Amino acid sequence: MIIWMIVAVLCIVYGICIKRIGSGTRFYLVWFAMGILAFGCMIGAKIQIWSRIPGVIQKGMIAITLGVIAIFLFIEGCVISMYGQSGKQGLDYVIVLGAQMRESGPSKVLKYRLDRAIVYLNHNPGTICIVSGGKGTNEPCSEASGMKKYLVENGISKDRILEEDRSFNTVQNMKYSVKFLDNKGASVGIVTNNFHLFRAVRLAKKQGISNVYGISAESTVFYLPNNMLREFLGILKDFAVGNL
Repeated sequence: MIIWMIVAVLCIVYGICIKRIGSGTRFYLVWFAMGILAFGCMIGAKIQIWSRIPGVIQKGMIAITLGVIAIFLFIEGCVISMYGQSGKQGLDYVIVLGAQMRESGPSKVLKYRLDRAIVYLNHNPGTICIVSGGKGTNEPCSEASGMKKYLVENGISKDRILEEDRSFNTVQNMKYSVKFLDNKGASVGIVTNNFHLFRAVRLAKKQGISNVYGISAESTVFYLPNNMLREFLGILKDFAVGNL
């Protein structure tokens, strides 16, 4: 019972932390929901509700729980397998995926992506950069234009940067960015945070970018549980609707 109470408090406190960073989404509500569920389990343990459930239903619930855990571990294993990817040298293009843009400039998550792209572009002067991301209702400009500004300020020639400013999710990032390629056989690197790379590369392949490589950027350790959970649900959703 005490364990459930601790889990509930941790989930709610963590959800508050996620909300405070202003990521531009309402995913923090998932942590609140998990906290409420944990409180429910705590109450259920206190009144010993498990012992009142018929044995057949207990076995079914256990089987479902174990199945969900197995799927979660498999998907997270796929996500982790893409950590540390650095692409290859001499790519024709790199696509930098957008994230929250603020009045002060790129969010920390987006800076990780842009800084990783800068390193690659400096080592590969012949590579063209596509910055991909539209303007959300809570953003001062399109992510693409803000990203281009940051890259230029950090020494990347504006002539090497193409702006894709219509997309609002990863599927659209790929769908609209592929139109900038001079041919579908072009070699392409996808620059995004490590936790996001597996899904991004799979989505790129689905959009016909066959010669694709992942280029992994860092992420903030404290927010990694949120990002990993969000990726898990995102992969399930994309698989269900046929995007993967």
